[in-house]
Amino acid sequence: MSLLTELARDYQAGRTQGITSVCSAHPSVIRATLREGLRTNTVVLIEATCNQVNHEGGYTGMRPADFRRFVEGIAAEVGFDTTKLILGGDHLGPNPWRSLPAEEALAKAEIMVAAYVAAGFTKIHLDASMGCAGEPEGLDDETTAHRAARLAKVAEATAKADGLTLPVYIIGTEVPTPGGALHDLDDVPPTHADAAKKTIATHRRVFAEAGLTEAFGRVIGLVVQPGVEFGHDKVVVYRPERARELIAVLGDETQFVFEAHSTDYQPEAALATLVRDGFPILKVGPGLTFALRQTLYGLDLIASELDASYGDRALANAMEALMLAEPNYWQRYYPGTPDEQHVLRHYSYSDRIRYYWPHEQAERAVAKLMATLKGRTIPEPLVAQFLPEDAEAVRSGECAATAEALLERGVTRMLQLYGRACRPG
Repeated sequence: MSLLTELARDYQAGRTQGITSVCSAHPSVIRATLREGLRTNTVVLIEATCNQVNHEGGYTGMRPADFRRFVEGIAAEVGFDTTKLILGGDHLGPNPWRSLPAEEALAKAEIMVAAYVAAGFTKIHLDASMGCAGEPEGLDDETTAHRAARLAKVAEATAKADGLTLPVYIIGTEVPTPGGALHDLDDVPPTHADAAKKTIATHRRVFAEAGLTEAFGRVIGLVVQPGVEFGHDKVVVYRPERARELIAVLGDETQFVFEAHSTDYQPEAALATLVRDGFPILKVGPGLTFALRQTLYGLDLIASELDASYGDRALANAMEALMLAEPNYWQRYYPGTPDEQHVLRHYSYSDRIRYYWPHEQAERAVAKLMATLKGRTIPEPLVAQFLPEDAEAVRSGECAATAEALLERGVTRMLQLYGRACRPG
């Protein structure tokens, strides 16, 4: 926790330090994250979103306490010290229930926030910016701040009643649809400096009026748009010159840093510059499961070459059948002809295929793949052909030529890129 509370102080002192926020519930991603944290002896931040994990189960079927047990179980498996683990709740607010009237949705959000805090989540992103039934899609700062303060009051009371560590908070929400933009990306302007100042000032006043001045002292960051985004097939790379006025806000608001969402697929140099410019919390989710899917599909092709009984691309075919049978997670997000939708289902940067990996049919297909390759040393030329980014590591002995090692390496490569950006030198 001290790492998070020191981010603003370090930034003001000119010390470049960041932290990767891993937003995923996939066990392979969590395992790779904790192993990398063990290897580098660093604090690990893992966050769950309100849709993914909530008191009603979310789309993972996990409540906050379940998610904590899930992560800590993997930590025990890999030998990671959980005193170096920070759990966060992302976009905690009424979003999962926004089809309900505001009062009903907020009542559910209160229960959810209490469940997160009671489960030991200590980084809480308060996000009540979305309209509920009969309201505009996006709410004004005043309404958003009042609702955020209402949720903070619940968080504070829960932590104090249970004798738990008081949480740190993130406010603000200038981000697109979770999982990437739905429209064509030509330009993504950074948040206007005046808008960032207004968000901070409004929340500070409203929290004070609600008797939450001490809690507001633990607001460590503001979500803003630095001018980065990804869509189905395009990435908008950070351009620091466009965010200069926004960055200057931190010169006056020394309590805060910025939290950068949707940093997936940014080049390493751009990530490092974000950290340098006051965006030291780098959130990544789809980029990690995209890397996982890349490796699984490479192994799928390798298995097809090594074992005729496995079939031709058995995993990819199984995932296609599953997504066609249950299109609810992709259909309204992926436009185009049937052929264009096919490509997006499997290869879009928004990676909506990630919602299908917990499905029993997908788990069976992955298990079949891994069983086919279990105990085999994969010939180096096949690694070079189907997983070229890992060929050098296999050749040098850095990575074993096994399905298990290669699967973890796909995610670890991405984590290491973020690690270098957060810890230059």
